[in-house]
Amino acid sequence: MKRVKVYSGYERLWHWLQAVAIIGLLFSGLEVHAPHRLHLFGFARAVKVHEAIALLVAINAFLSLFYHLTTGALRRFIPEPKDFLSLAMAQAKYYAYGIVKGVPHPVKGTRHHALNPLQQVTYVLILNVALPIQVITGALIWWAPSWPLWVKKYIAGLGMLTRIHMLAAWFFAAFLVLHIYLSTTGPSPLAYFKAMIFGWEEQEEPAETAAAAQRSTEPRRRG
Repeated sequence: MKRVKVYSGYERLWHWLQAVAIIGLLFSGLEVHAPHRLHLFGFARAVKVHEAIALLVAINAFLSLFYHLTTGALRRFIPEPKDFLSLAMAQAKYYAYGIVKGVPHPVKGTRHHALNPLQQVTYVLILNVALPIQVITGALIWWAPSWPLWVKKYIAGLGMLTRIHMLAAWFFAAFLVLHIYLSTTGPSPLAYFKAMIFGWEEQEEPAETAAAAQRSTEPRRRG
């Protein structure tokens, strides 16, 4: 076994800040849209909490975009057309039943720094579709009381904005549940969580590397 650095300090900070913020948005948003079902902050305070966290998420997303553009890390989120469909189907089968049977992972490469096709598509949808929809519809809902006629004329009213905003929110909730589940499928249920907290992970060395290391430590025989 060898100790491998898999996440930088910024990646870990961004991940947990974003995770806590999304959970906060889901619960505060649920109270705003259904105050009769959930009572955490009170309606007025829930609105303020939701707006504050939404601003934090928007700033955090912008900083993340800047980081990935300047470091070149953005490339690992872009799907490659070569064998994309076949790899995506193999990955889907792996998630459906292969992972339970213990079959090898269909995508070769470093687990943390080479995303599989389904992960790439998911992150592209989240970062380029779901997140912008949430930000735009949330901003329009916030400004709707100031321009009610404009919202009604050009965007089919506040009700339509709210439905789109809620649909994207449920998409985020589904992703969060799936993400947590897949994070428990490592060598141990908490292995991936520990890696995201501490940045390090214990990984098995290839058989050839381990054998070479063992030979290098063996005392040489004298002739």
